[in-house]
Amino acid sequence: MKTDTLFYQLFQQFPWIFFQLIDSQQSDIEAYQFIAPEVKQRAFRLDGLFVTTEDRADLPLYFVEVQFYKEDDFYDRIIPSIFLFFSQFKPINSDWYVIVIFDKESNDVTVPERYEEVANRRLRKVYLNQIADSEETELGIGTLRLIVETQSLAPSLAKSLIDKAKDSITDATVSSQLVELIETIIIYKFPQLTLEEVKRMLNIEGIKQTRVYQDAKAEGIEQGKAEGRLQQKIETIPLLQELGLNIEQIAQRLEISEDLVRENIREQN
Repeated sequence: MKTDTLFYQLFQQFPWIFFQLIDSQQSDIEAYQFIAPEVKQRAFRLDGLFVTTEDRADLPLYFVEVQFYKEDDFYDRIIPSIFLFFSQFKPINSDWYVIVIFDKESNDVTVPERYEEVANRRLRKVYLNQIADSEETELGIGTLRLIVETQSLAPSLAKSLIDKAKDSITDATVSSQLVELIETIIIYKFPQLTLEEVKRMLNIEGIKQTRVYQDAKAEGIEQGKAEGRLQQKIETIPLLQELGLNIEQIAQRLEISEDLVRENIREQN
């Protein structure tokens, strides 16, 4: 599965799932936005970062890394890159944490002694396959668990999550978006299945095509949704500019034209 893309979509659309994952009682979730900044020199892009609005410098930054394979020098790559990020972007927040999401503990490696002091205070690890599976599992946690669930158990968990999303989320748009994300995960896990087969597996009438499925089939995207995604990208431009990204980097990050970025910056000024 394309886990980086999947987690980026998940945390950008539903930031509350991240705070549910780290068992945080954070009440100011609306003050955060999830982005994926690129650190220069080494051309290393962080998987993701929850940044705050300018008026909430009192809240911590959350660096998020997703690691689904074993990498011997993982911490030698991640921790220095975070400090390089600080030197380049100079965020307003004084406090910060790094959350590493592993699919399983066997893909974790030992933190070098030189980073132990930082790790003891700033590092938290999450192993998705160790998340408890029960009727009481929260919706966001269950969605994350679905990513690493076995093919034999994934369909029943997905159906349970879809029912829970429809019953517990009062906002119809948010509920629909989360259901679509759950469907996307299933499509990633069963790439050999057609959309109709996925519909039958999940026992859902009128299942909507996900963006991933549409891209895979080279089909068009509904105009309204396309405009909505473009508007979200445009609204992100000022924040990326504040973080120090130039016009070219912003255009690459958001996958839009440099002319559109320049036009938006001129309007903001």
